[in-house]
Amino acid sequence: MSDTAEATRGRLRRLNLIMILPPVAVGGILTVALDAESWRDAVVLGLGVVAGLVAFVSWAAGGPARVAVPCLVVTAGAWLFGVLVAGSGKAVFGLTVAGPLAVPRLHRRRGTAAAALVAYVAVVGATRFLITDDDPRDVLIRYVIVPAGITAVVTGLMFPNKRFYDIVHDLEESRRREAELAVVRERMRFAGDLHDIQGHTLHVVKPKAVLAQKLVHHDPGRAEQELREIHTLVGDTIAQTKELAYAQRRLNLPAELENAKNLFEAAGIKVHIRSSADTDSRTGELLGQVLRETTTNILRHAQARNVQITLSESGITITNDGAPHKPLPQLSGLAVLQQRLAADGGKLTVDQKNGRFLTAAAFPPPGPQAQETR
Repeated sequence: MSDTAEATRGRLRRLNLIMILPPVAVGGILTVALDAESWRDAVVLGLGVVAGLVAFVSWAAGGPARVAVPCLVVTAGAWLFGVLVAGSGKAVFGLTVAGPLAVPRLHRRRGTAAAALVAYVAVVGATRFLITDDDPRDVLIRYVIVPAGITAVVTGLMFPNKRFYDIVHDLEESRRREAELAVVRERMRFAGDLHDIQGHTLHVVKPKAVLAQKLVHHDPGRAEQELREIHTLVGDTIAQTKELAYAQRRLNLPAELENAKNLFEAAGIKVHIRSSADTDSRTGELLGQVLRETTTNILRHAQARNVQITLSESGITITNDGAPHKPLPQLSGLAVLQQRLAADGGKLTVDQKNGRFLTAAAFPPPGPQAQETR
């Protein structure tokens, strides 16, 4: 059981203790005061009341179930004494407290235990007929019907009470699991963002480093330019990683478009960009992630010569040639993005056909109200 669930149940039990214990204690005192005709009667009946109160306090404090057994024995003995010796029908008081609290704690056969408790009260009460010549109807009501009826009612009420505490426990457990799932989802989001940042940069830096190595003797100026770009990319990646660690990172779609254009052109790929409308910040951030991941995949997996980027108010489409005719390996980055877009109501489509590869992300177009508030 979680600490939160236990704390909640503890508060509820303390509330029961504060609200119910005083009237129960007063009722027990009155029982002893009204029916005890001697000190011996007062002591035995008082023990029964005290045992009932101890059982209630233990239950309210969430104490161990083993306390219930001695309390049951004492209160059952007090009821037997009250019937056969003290002539007190109210001696069942302690048993009507301890018994209904103990029965719901059982792990199985609760119904049988409840029936046995009521039967014990009725059978012991019926033994009064063996030692008295009082009116049988009066004996039946005082020692059998009323005590057994009260015991049955109180025991029956404790079952929904136990169910209530179980529901509170289940709700708290659900909240705990939701919190754990939220942590897991956040870790996955962080890992995905970290992959977007560093994976993209590393895949771009690798070919640039190879190119600089080839040019260092033949074209030192171009090699120096490539090294400067690598330095800039690494610096940007460090800055973005810091922003991610402090939850400040936000992708800017226009900046990602410009970055993708520069990268493609540096790799000798012609880029055609068509933009028909601006996007809102949330949609633009997700589309920027799609563009960044697709750019990385094109540079890594394709032998592209042309790339077409089409941007609309609620979507982006990237098409490139030079895709291999065999199926591409599993693109885990796009798979993660597909889940992110789906969570925001979007859809990611990936298609490979006739040497061309298409990546398209689309969101439902904004309604009239959304357009007015833009």
